Order: sequence, then structure tokens, then C-alpha cells
Amino acid sequence: MGKNVGRKEAARKPIYVEIRMRAALERVWELSQNPEAHPRWDLRFSRIIPVDQDEQGQLRFRYEFLLPMHTIRGTGTSLGHRHRADGQATSVLKFDTSDWLSPIGPGSGYWRYIPTDDGLRFITGYNYQPGMGCVGKALDARIIRPVLGWATAISFDRLRLWAESDVDPQDSRNRWILDAGSRAGALLLAGGLLRRAVAQHSLGTAALGAAAVLASLATPAHWSVPRAGRCLRRAPDERAARAPSVLAGLREPDQSGNSHLADKE
Repeated sequence: MGKNVGRKEAARKPIYVEIRMRAALERVWELSQNPEAHPRWDLRFSRIIPVDQDEQGQLRFRYEFLLPMHTIRGTGTSLGHRHRADGQATSVLKFDTSDWLSPIGPGSGYWRYIPTDDGLRFITGYNYQPGMGCVGKALDARIIRPVLGWATAISFDRLRLWAESDVDPQDSRNRWILDAGSRAGALLLAGGLLRRAVAQHSLGTAALGAAAVLASLATPAHWSVPRAGRCLRRAPDERAARAPSVLAGLREPDQSGNSHLADKE
């Protein structure tokens, strides 16, 4: 019984990602808060469509994630605080979807923008209930949540490259694909050489295969290739991992139907 409870708690462990950027807070705020710019670097969204904003500044929006044969749609609310007494900025959101094919159900999260001497720390933490029924619950801890964490981290590095060096997110994505493809090709070549070395008992061919493996795994990526490994995946302090208090008062997303929200697009 205790082991099952522990596994459920581990499965619902919030996703945390942090990256340091040598960029001004204003620049990162604009690229991350602008509904048109945000999906350009964030792999988790294909489109973000603002719907309306209330008198408290809470923004209601609709989001989409394009799959080859289906588009996942959901709604959310967000609230940003750009000017705080401590110099930081924060943003909170809640999201939900009625799409059964979405691996992510209702959830919430936050962003923290913490100025440093040479730029800022950009932080996110979020959690959600698994979607896709029993299938989603079974896959969440081992597959879905790790993939989401990786996608968030590599997206953060794409944002860093854009904010620091003006590398367009589409270009950094293409460079990542080329880098991953070349490394995969080197591993395939190494596999073929090693099989031939075994069949022919050739030390020279084996050495070439080993060199191809080393080249694939040890060659550093170009600075413009985004990498998830540049991000922290565990909170270094309690405050960074704690959601801003305003998240509790944020209105729930409207799930009375996505169709009438689409009419306001």
C-alpha cells in the first residue's frame, strides 16, 4: 500500500526547468509573453490565441498542438506581473482540455524571471493530471513526463539562443535536426564497421568503428545547436520551486466548450 502511494506521488512530481541567460529581462519577457512569439520557440504549443482579458489582467486564451492527423485543443488563463518590488517578474497559468487524445489533462504552472549580474534565471515549474484515461496514467511517469521535461528544456535553450544571439528558433531547430541526424548516421556507420570487423577479424575496421562511435558521442555540438542539457532539471532552492501565491487565485480555464472560444479568434 505504502509503495503504491509513493509511486503515485513520484508520478505526479512537478516538472522543473531552469536556464541562465545573458539577456535583459525585458527581452525575455517579450519573447515569452507575446502569444505570437511564444509558440515559435516552445515545442509544447503550435498556436496560442488570446480570447479576452478581465479587469484584473487575467488573460483567457486558447491553445493548439498540431499532430500529423489531429489537433489537440485546450484553453487556459494566465496572469503576469512584470514589475515587482524585488526586481523579479512572474507569470502564472492554468490550463485544461477536453480532448481525450491529449496526454496532458488539467494543470497549472508558473514562470519566474530572476535578474542576475549577467542576465537572468528563467524558471518554470508545472504539474498536471494525466490525460488519455488509463493509457495516459500508465505512460505518464515513464514516457510522457520525461518527454515533456526534455521538450521544455530544449525549448528553453532555443529561447536563450533567440534572446542572447538572435538565432531564429526555426534555425536552431533545423540545426538540432542536422546535428542529431549526423550523430545517428555516425552510429549507424560504426555499427556496420564493427559487424564487418567481427566477421573479417579485422582490427583496422574495428578501430574505424570505434572512432566513429567516439566522433558521434564525444564531438561537442555547435554553440547554436540547442541542448536540453544546458538546463537545470531540479530546483536549487525552495523558493525557485514554489509557485507564486497568485496562482491560487487565478480563475479556472473555461471548458464549457472550445467552439465558442474559437468564434472569438
